[in-house]
Amino acid sequence: MAKKMRIDKVLSNIGYGSRTEINIACKKGLVVVNGEIVKKNSTQVDPENDEILFDGEKINYREFIYLIMNKPAGCISATTDKYDQTVIDLLDLEHIAFDPFPVGRLDKDTEGLLVITNDGKLSHRLLSPKKHVPKTYFAKVDGVVTNEDIEAFKEGVVLDDGYKTLPGELEILKSGDISEINLTIHEGKFHQVKRMFESVDKKVVYLKRIQMGKLKLDEKLELGEYRELTKEELELLETK
Repeated sequence: MAKKMRIDKVLSNIGYGSRTEINIACKKGLVVVNGEIVKKNSTQVDPENDEILFDGEKINYREFIYLIMNKPAGCISATTDKYDQTVIDLLDLEHIAFDPFPVGRLDKDTEGLLVITNDGKLSHRLLSPKKHVPKTYFAKVDGVVTNEDIEAFKEGVVLDDGYKTLPGELEILKSGDISEINLTIHEGKFHQVKRMFESVDKKVVYLKRIQMGKLKLDEKLELGEYRELTKEELELLETK
């Protein structure tokens, strides 16, 4: 069934101006739907099937956007902030127009995979505690990570507030004064990776998320860069 929307809502949703500006554009004859000039900004259209031109340019309407970012350190996972740069500040205006938000949070000093969207249902599915969507992190740890730590994380460790974590899968890539590891967890408690290592008397000195569900970080993305998810990547994100 066709989904009808007001023409001013369609155009404002994808960054062609405010509702007031779209109303003025309509009165000027700049909006054409299926070959006919639309003078009323309240005109109902089917944005997915109607041909809509704005000032001679054919518009490509979509309700949702799905972005993958390699989040840099020093940038916070929020839509706005009074003091710090946010991940939304790194987006182009064409994407900001959709009012997107980060799916979950990465700490200010943590890098890596961050999904940004305006699809609230997808965000809820990925963040729901009931779903236990796995997240994998690469970390550099001050201290020798051992097989005993692997076993401890497999059992779940007790954090500083008394909470016992769900089992985590710890993989040692390099063990030494500064160890390198991958850790997969199935929940997202505050500073969880850092606190898990603190529970075994070690300190995380560098942290990067490299996977969420089945979606992996695109290593070709430089820090602060982002792109739209492919159809295949979106399908990966929607399956456990």
